[in-house]
Amino acid sequence: MTEPARALDGLLAFPFTPFTDDLALDPGVFAEHVAFHVEAGAGALFVGCGTGEFGSLTPGELDTLVRIALDVTGGRVPVWAGAGGGAAAARAGIAAAAAAGADGVLLMPPYLVTGPPEGLVAHVRYAVADTPLPVIVYHRSTSVFTEEAAVSLLSVDSVAGLKDGHGDIERMSRIVTAVRAAGGRGRDFLFFNGLPTAEMSARAYAAIGVRRYSSAVHGCVPEIAQRFHRALAEEDGATMDALLRGFYRPLVALRDETPGFAVSLVKAAARLRGQKVGPVRPPLAEPSADQLRRLERILDDGLAVLASLPGGEGAGR
Repeated sequence: MTEPARALDGLLAFPFTPFTDDLALDPGVFAEHVAFHVEAGAGALFVGCGTGEFGSLTPGELDTLVRIALDVTGGRVPVWAGAGGGAAAARAGIAAAAAAGADGVLLMPPYLVTGPPEGLVAHVRYAVADTPLPVIVYHRSTSVFTEEAAVSLLSVDSVAGLKDGHGDIERMSRIVTAVRAAGGRGRDFLFFNGLPTAEMSARAYAAIGVRRYSSAVHGCVPEIAQRFHRALAEEDGATMDALLRGFYRPLVALRDETPGFAVSLVKAAARLRGQKVGPVRPPLAEPSADQLRRLERILDDGLAVLASLPGGEGAGR
């Protein structure tokens, strides 16, 4: 098993980026939020990525977040940074993550434009340059790979894995099969389920060999996220079904009411549970008063389901 694989075996958490009421970065609250994730059992932190509102951050703000996370974690868990945008911006972002001391990088899709499969591979190759950091490529939006292009990523030494946010499980199954069949680095190549509220699709992805996933819910109710993660590892279908029915399915129904709620709603949930993470930056929008009331009920119902499971509330933490 490769070093990145050993480092990313736990539940992957994506911290929110806290803002003040006037939408300025709040470093102090971010430090508290990072400590919250670590204490709740996160296996790794991905800072300034999708849930962390990567697209709204300046390079300086992202650098600040990465350095705070590294300082707070003190090496207890890996800290990965987001990078992306245009080719030059992505390359600069990866270099900045390396200079800050990050453990790895999640490479976000190219900005605005896309290209043919060979162009996507060339974009990745240009962005990673000669970085010493392992890089996970985000497969979504303007960066959707064919199975042949995914196999070509094996020729880029720094690329350690692929994270799927596209949601085509048949395509992903073909990619996993092709990469594994390539042998060599393909045997240890990492695959991740990066869909919004990934717990809803976790069993389906595990069935095609993609067991790792990122949990935005870990930022607001980590006790539920950790219990589900444990149930998946133990193939405890009854526990997963109970949490899906009583928490995740209602949460996703509310999430789907408004674009951008994959971030806005879970950040609001963190505020409802006492974290001072602040609002989202535009173009994301805040939940309405009615949506917040329903969100609070969903959180209460989810915690009630958790408390009813064998082992009681917080089992698996």
